Amino acid sequence: MNNQLLKIIATDCGSTTTKSILIEYVDGEYRQTVRGEAPTTVEAPLNDVTRGVVNAVQELEELARLKYNNPNIKFLSDGDEKEIIIPREGDVGVDAYVSTSSAGGGLQMMVTGIVAKMSGESAERAALGAGAIVMDVIASNDKRLDHQKIERIRELRPDMILMAGGTDGADTKHVPEMAELISAADPRPRLGSEYNLPIIFAGADMSQEKVKSILEKRSHLIITDNLRPSMERENLGPARDQIHEIFMEHVMQQAPGYNKLMKWTRVFTEEKKIETVPIMPTPGAMGNIMQTIAKLGEIEVVGVDIGGATTDIFSVFTPEYVFNRTVSANLGMSYSISNVLASAGLPNILRWVPFDINENELRNMIKNKMIRPTTIPALLEELVLEQAIAKEALRLAFIQHKEFAVSLKGVQTQKDISSAFDQQTTGQTIVNMMTLDLLVGSGGVLSHAPRRHQTVMMLIDAFLPEGITRLAVDSIFMMPHLGVLAEIHPEAATEVFNKDCMIALGTCVAPVGKYKPGQISLTAEITLPDGTVFKEEIPTGEMRLLPCELNKNAKAKLTPGKGLDIGAGKGQPIEKELPGGVVGIVLDTRGRQPFVLPTEKEARISSLKKWMKVLNAYPEQILN
Repeated sequence: MNNQLLKIIATDCGSTTTKSILIEYVDGEYRQTVRGEAPTTVEAPLNDVTRGVVNAVQELEELARLKYNNPNIKFLSDGDEKEIIIPREGDVGVDAYVSTSSAGGGLQMMVTGIVAKMSGESAERAALGAGAIVMDVIASNDKRLDHQKIERIRELRPDMILMAGGTDGADTKHVPEMAELISAADPRPRLGSEYNLPIIFAGADMSQEKVKSILEKRSHLIITDNLRPSMERENLGPARDQIHEIFMEHVMQQAPGYNKLMKWTRVFTEEKKIETVPIMPTPGAMGNIMQTIAKLGEIEVVGVDIGGATTDIFSVFTPEYVFNRTVSANLGMSYSISNVLASAGLPNILRWVPFDINENELRNMIKNKMIRPTTIPALLEELVLEQAIAKEALRLAFIQHKEFAVSLKGVQTQKDISSAFDQQTTGQTIVNMMTLDLLVGSGGVLSHAPRRHQTVMMLIDAFLPEGITRLAVDSIFMMPHLGVLAEIHPEAATEVFNKDCMIALGTCVAPVGKYKPGQISLTAEITLPDGTVFKEEIPTGEMRLLPCELNKNAKAKLTPGKGLDIGAGKGQPIEKELPGGVVGIVLDTRGRQPFVLPTEKEARISSLKKWMKVLNAYPEQILN
């Protein structure tokens, strides 16, 4: 069936904009050929998400006609809503239509457990892995009084609740007590008033009947396998699958227009048989494409999506392709920018600024961005400040991710990672920057930086990649579209991701270990594609940028300094081809574990200017 998909439309219904792309099989490969967008129409006055979808797809039609100089191209019917996306025949119609959505606030959930750090944390991982926003974790030991928990449950109005707690074979009074609290709160769903709130119970098997007797009459109760069957094991898959199913059957049915949209998303097979394709939450689709490219490419991946209100980080590590996702709910570049200042502190932001600035001016700039979230920097100095704030938001979000991307004690298990500011972990982090193959950035501050060199600078400074790491950026925020496409055609999704979505920025080489001032930290002998040979002994505290074009490799022999490692062991050389990109190859000997900026102001500003000049990040006037 997949080989017959020659034209595919994918849309992402965001909170403000519905984005559409056309993917076509052209000259033996899948490529993204046309892109359109329109305002999302899920809210008043239209209250119908499909209006925005139709507008975005109509723009695809118009652009495709211009591209191919063909007035007969048509994707939408003018009649029956069930046939709005036309099956392909010649220039008319498509073979598949798929969609993601975060409109109306996305999928919002509350989770409960007995112990916040154990069953509560596992429930968070399941919800986040399914693409949800976790509004709160209610636990028996969270120190809130019962009436406070009941008030909190009432005021949240989530789309659904996931209950966890207890291990299989053990009977505990705390699980029924939590069910009693939910029953007493009698929570109402955020969308729709005529249906019962969906509640998924994924707790102890011995407690199922008690929970059923308490909640079945007051909610839409679904019982599934325990997500924490024993202290040493997680089983998140069944709960995650139930979340997806309920999201489609109950939540989406209540959102304005989604009952129509769900009839449109489908694949037309060669026999004209229609197969429905479920709508996916946008973060779930992002995670899906990350897992797909990791498994098909047999690589380890970290991806980040930094938005106005939140920063999502996704990772796939270990030979078992363990997938993790974190949502840093208060780290963003517009609505949450003041929280970045509060969490990072003014000194940590100013340490990335290569000039003197009045602290009040910086605070005013941050407050203005918060109350006017759609504005963009008008001055070069404002751009530098915004990107300094982005580095801290990314750094803090990644710290949280590493703290929760962990293995359970004694077992390596698949996990769909927890969120926000809890500091306790259940095992060792599985995020290994030395084995990381690919770091991908997405979101406005990264994807739309005036120079790609600035994107490289932000990714390196925030994530501090170790050893040899490829860097890339999402060109036009296409990853959600490709994530849902991967459900029906993973090869096409991966091909478009590599050729149209992901812009290769280049490769970062960074030795790891205890650096000494004046030490030769890296000896590099690199033959560039044009035959030029770069050869240098690079001391501590330096950066070098070598031009290496997109889709070309440089042949390198790299020898780390004494006590340092770039992937083969301390002091051991590596001979390897380094992929190029639109920026090139970065050699970074500024230090890792730890990375320390000079503390004295003049020395720090001098170092920043030197590194930024090497990376060609900003025009000369800001760095002189």
